[in-house]
Amino acid sequence: MQIHLLAVGHRMPDWVVAGYEEYAKRLPRECALVLKEIAPAKRGKNADIGKLREDEGGRMLAALPRDSHVVALDLGGKDWSTPDLSQQLQRWLGNGRDVALLVGGPDGLAPACLQRAQQVWCLSRLTFPHPIVRVVVAEQIYRAWSLSQNHPYHR
Repeated sequence: MQIHLLAVGHRMPDWVVAGYEEYAKRLPRECALVLKEIAPAKRGKNADIGKLREDEGGRMLAALPRDSHVVALDLGGKDWSTPDLSQQLQRWLGNGRDVALLVGGPDGLAPACLQRAQQVWCLSRLTFPHPIVRVVVAEQIYRAWSLSQNHPYHR
């Protein structure tokens, strides 16, 4: 199984790339985390935010791996504790399908992305800069995996 992190944004600062890669490389092959960047729509002074979000969402949906289990990250989703996420990860692994985690741009996810998702996860009620979300998701996936393996990382 692969976990695909589809995230709007590109050209991240070096510290974001390093943070993400640090946790992604710790995961075993059967639970590999793969980043797919979706270029953000160009925003101007009088841009129609709804259309920009739809454009990003359309490209995100087009990039979904075939037959993947889709999980949208959105404030309207369910809060998962670390043990909850660890259980989710074990279910995903048991299903044998790839998982796609969708992270929207500065204006959130398109309604079509939320409709396509089988699950909606609220990472936090706090507002994070989008680059940090990549690092936090990678760390939390690694933490959930380590908990399921009785690895000492999660204490």
